[in-house]
Amino acid sequence: MIKKIKFPSAQTLLIIIAALVAIGTWLIPAGSYDTLFYSDSEELFLRSSMGKTTTLPATQETLDALDIKLSLDNFLGGAINKPISIPGTFNYVDPNPQGFSEFIQAPVKGIIGASEIIFLVLFIGGLIGVINVTGAFESGIVSLTRILKGKEYLLIIFTTFIIALGGTTFGLGEETLAFIPILIPVFIAAKYDALVGIACIFLGSQVGVMCSTTNPFATIIASDAAGVNWTTGLNLRMVVFLICIVTTIVFILYYARKVRLSPEKSLIYDQRQEMNNLFGTGEVKAIPKLNLNLRLILFVFTLSFVVMIYGVSSLGWWFIEMSSVFLCAAILIGLLSRMKEEKFISSFCQGAGELLGVAFIIGIARGISILMADGLISDTILYHASTFTTGMNKGVFINSLFAIYNGLSFFIPSTSGMAVLTMPIMSPLGDSVNIGREMIVNAYMYGHGLFGIINPTGLILASLGVVKIGYDRWLKFIWPLLVIFAVILMLILTISVY
Repeated sequence: MIKKIKFPSAQTLLIIIAALVAIGTWLIPAGSYDTLFYSDSEELFLRSSMGKTTTLPATQETLDALDIKLSLDNFLGGAINKPISIPGTFNYVDPNPQGFSEFIQAPVKGIIGASEIIFLVLFIGGLIGVINVTGAFESGIVSLTRILKGKEYLLIIFTTFIIALGGTTFGLGEETLAFIPILIPVFIAAKYDALVGIACIFLGSQVGVMCSTTNPFATIIASDAAGVNWTTGLNLRMVVFLICIVTTIVFILYYARKVRLSPEKSLIYDQRQEMNNLFGTGEVKAIPKLNLNLRLILFVFTLSFVVMIYGVSSLGWWFIEMSSVFLCAAILIGLLSRMKEEKFISSFCQGAGELLGVAFIIGIARGISILMADGLISDTILYHASTFTTGMNKGVFINSLFAIYNGLSFFIPSTSGMAVLTMPIMSPLGDSVNIGREMIVNAYMYGHGLFGIINPTGLILASLGVVKIGYDRWLKFIWPLLVIFAVILMLILTISVY
């Protein structure tokens, strides 16, 4: 009997890519651009491909003379905080191929190099671990279903929107698997089918992540890797989030109304008995009431992200301060819930541990960038890619990137892994066609997120598995929304680059 081939995990895939990159440093000619960077001394520094550094005045005239199509304010305000490649300065240089030793060391170097981002991820995981123990999430969502009795359509609106808020702000994803067995009986009791429940939970999360606003695992990591402040372009992302989540809710409501009026129109009508056997008769599981203490816990959790946003946008905070906010929030939630010290530590560590895989993904992906940079092939690849895009229409360029990210997400379903791996290469391409790097970040998020709705290497199969719904049923249900999203996102990307 032939065994079914299982697609490798994101970590394994990144290791394979790292090996291919190391081999590539022996095959791809080495090359380098001159780079420009800004320092606290309010001066610009030009480093040539030969290693010589020259000091230049920090003026717009300097940038214009170097054919850098960026405003000086991006440097002065900290929107660009990494060296940028200077167009037209590429030169081939002496090769520096990466051997077995460099290949083995690359993930370690990557983890060290990305330590600030990794600690932010782990502290967020710890916070989620602590709040999960309190039951505040479940209590908050289920209490809504009791309030909305007789107005069940509001259940769809609120559930989808609240989970989407989690996706767009802190990357709520895998955690939604825990909501499925709790909420599916609620939807069945409301005379909807299980597919409506899965759509509200999974699409809420996925669309939120696709339209990330403050999500550390997408927007912040990608912006950091692109060398721009994550608040750049935030207003547009908020508008796109609202457009897409309203579209999602309307789509689900349309299907749900058909099912409620004519149950035989359900795409899983033949599984109704199986659903009753799996989830009982639709009775809601006993969940604690949303008391004052749990309300305070949810308030503190939400407030931590508000404080983070304010600190980064107005106080100049970065990863250390952001991580500290989430640590303080976790401790305060532990105190509010009267959690014992041992329970708090174990919950925090367990939550952080569940995101340790994400942390390794970030480190390994950063290690790939280090291999490419040390092997002097990053700029060679960038040079030939930019040659391909030279003179390309802005709209064609940004939508080409959108399509590329749709395809790449099959191989790298991790939002953070994709960001750290591709942003250092893709983001400078925007400079060559006079597009802000924040738009490259948007093309990555929208492309990666759109395919994530049906990506078999992502979360959808796990979500469907909880309720025993076939992947083919999901594809039949979701394809109209995919087309609508593709049109919306491509139009927004096109309009926003002009």
